[in-house]
Amino acid sequence: MQLKFPQFLVALLIVGALMLGGCSTEQNASRATSPTATATSKATETSSKTTTETTSVSEISSESIPGMKDLPRLEGKATVVMTVKGSPITIEVDGTNAPYTAGNFVDLVQKKVYDGLVFHRVVREPQPFVVQGGDPQGKDPQFPENRLGTGGYIDPKTGTERRIPLEIKPKGDNEAIVYGKVITKQPLLQHKQGALAMARSQMPDSASSQFYFALADLGFLDGQYAVFGNVTQGFDVVSKIQQGDRIDSAKVTQGAENLKTGQ
Repeated sequence: MQLKFPQFLVALLIVGALMLGGCSTEQNASRATSPTATATSKATETSSKTTTETTSVSEISSESIPGMKDLPRLEGKATVVMTVKGSPITIEVDGTNAPYTAGNFVDLVQKKVYDGLVFHRVVREPQPFVVQGGDPQGKDPQFPENRLGTGGYIDPKTGTERRIPLEIKPKGDNEAIVYGKVITKQPLLQHKQGALAMARSQMPDSASSQFYFALADLGFLDGQYAVFGNVTQGFDVVSKIQQGDRIDSAKVTQGAENLKTGQ
């Protein structure tokens, strides 16, 4: 499903919702005061940067991003079945083209982090946009709804929030994965209907546990957010998710052996 102009402009104004759903607790404290203004401002700022900035397509060493060498990594593909209201959603997770982002997701699935979490943001009007969840704070039914979307996975080993670098592989032969940068070149993994991607705050390397499903083709997000999988069965289940619905469970059914834990 393609978004058409001028509906594209409307969607651009709500793209900031993905940033509001990012995982930096410190940054979100100030964002929560004026979400509409923040979303509009950041969507405009990000769009301008993406269309005017020239980004060199080169691989950044994992050593240049603190803690990256310790992150889980998926070497190949895996299948995750997520159940919502008793109905399964089958997801192919692509560790070949987004190894750290996919590895983080599969690792959190294995740790049962997503079980019981709420979908705190669902945007279908004026055009189908995203279904977003993955805030660990949502496991507590007493947690205030207006604060959901500000949390990330706290690693019990470090006591700090796990952060995942923005990870995008440009489309083309022998292109290296780009880390920590918004890119202008067309990515290999794109925001097609049913795509699975990571939400983040304004900082590129701020993704943690929050993810979203694309409810339509959202090409204007390509190069800004990391897509790392897609729904292969059960998109009809995704399309019916309502804000407040919870994940019954998420399980890795194939490819668990491809997950490599950090050093």
